[in-house]
Amino acid sequence: MRHALQQLRQLRRTLVKKGARRMLHWRLRGTGQAERLRAERRLRGAEQYATLRSADLAVVSFGKSGRTWLRVMLSQVFRKLYALPEDLVLNFDNFHRLDPRVPKVFFTHDNYIKDFTGAPESKAPFYDKRVVLLVRDPRDVSVSNYFQWKFRMKPDKKKINNYPPADSAIGVADYLLSDYGGGLNDVIGFLNGWAAELSRIPQLHLLRYEDLRRDPENQLRALLEFIGVEADELCIGDAVAYASYERMRAREHDGGGLARLFGGGRLRPRDRSNPDSYKVRRAKVGGYRDYCSDAEVACIDALVAEHLHPCFGYGGAESRPAATAGVSPVAGGS
Repeated sequence: MRHALQQLRQLRRTLVKKGARRMLHWRLRGTGQAERLRAERRLRGAEQYATLRSADLAVVSFGKSGRTWLRVMLSQVFRKLYALPEDLVLNFDNFHRLDPRVPKVFFTHDNYIKDFTGAPESKAPFYDKRVVLLVRDPRDVSVSNYFQWKFRMKPDKKKINNYPPADSAIGVADYLLSDYGGGLNDVIGFLNGWAAELSRIPQLHLLRYEDLRRDPENQLRALLEFIGVEADELCIGDAVAYASYERMRAREHDGGGLARLFGGGRLRPRDRSNPDSYKVRRAKVGGYRDYCSDAEVACIDALVAEHLHPCFGYGGAESRPAATAGVSPVAGGS
C-alpha cells in the first residue's frame, strides 16, 4: 500500500510539472522559439532549485557519467538496509517517506538552476548542501551523449539543450569537437565550472566513474561513509553485484526489468538489435578511441589537455587526480 501511494505521489508531481510547462508554452505561443526555450529553462530551474533546497544530499553529474548505475547501487543498499520494496528505485524523497533514515537524494545534471538564479558562474545554491560530484572522462561522456542524441533523445530535449537537429549527419569526432550540447566544450565547461567552486562547498565528495568501475566495493563504501550510512561488506557486495553491467544490460534487454525499476519506458532500448540504442550501452573506460581515427584522437586529447582543469585527472591517459588519491576523496574541507 505504501509503495502504491509513493507511485501516486510521483505521478502527481510529474503531471503538475508537465501541466506547468504546457501552460507556459500556451502563454508564450506568440513569441519566438528562443524566448520560449529560455522561459522553459527558467521554469525547470525553479523546480530544481526548490528540490535542491529541501534535499539532504545532491548527486551532481553531467549526463552519461554513470548516474543510473550509481543510483541502482544506492537503491539496493537502502532496500536491503531498511527492508524497502524490491521494485522501487531511489527518487528524491520516495525512500525517505517510507523510512526517514534514508536521506532525500536529489540527482541533478545541474543544467537549469543557473537559468533560475541568473548566476551561471556560481554554485551558491549548493554551498550549504552535502554534495557528491560524479565525474567521468569528458571524452567518454561526449561519445555517450552522441549516441544518446542519435538514438534515444526526445525532440524537446534536443532543442532546449542545444543538441544537433534530428536529421543531422554529424559524425562522432565532429560532434565531440563541436559547440553542441554534450560535445567536449560543453562537458569541459561543466567540469571547469565545478572545479572553480569546489573550495566553497565544505561537504563535497568527488567520485570518479573510472575509480568506481575499477574498485566499486571500496568506492561505494567510501561514498556511504560520506553520506553517513553504515553498511556491512555483504550489503555493499550485494549492491555492486545487483548493479553490475551484465545484470543492468540484461534487465534492459528483457524489455521490462530496468524499465519497471525506473517506472517508465526511458530505460528500454530503442532498438534491441542496435547495441548503441541502449541506455546501458558499453560502460567502457577510454572507449572514445574506438570511434575516432588516430589523428582525431590526438586532436581530442590535445583539446582536453589544454582546456580541462587538472583537478579531475583527465589531462592524460594515465593521469590521476592528486586530490582524490586517498580513500575518502573529499574536496574543499574536512
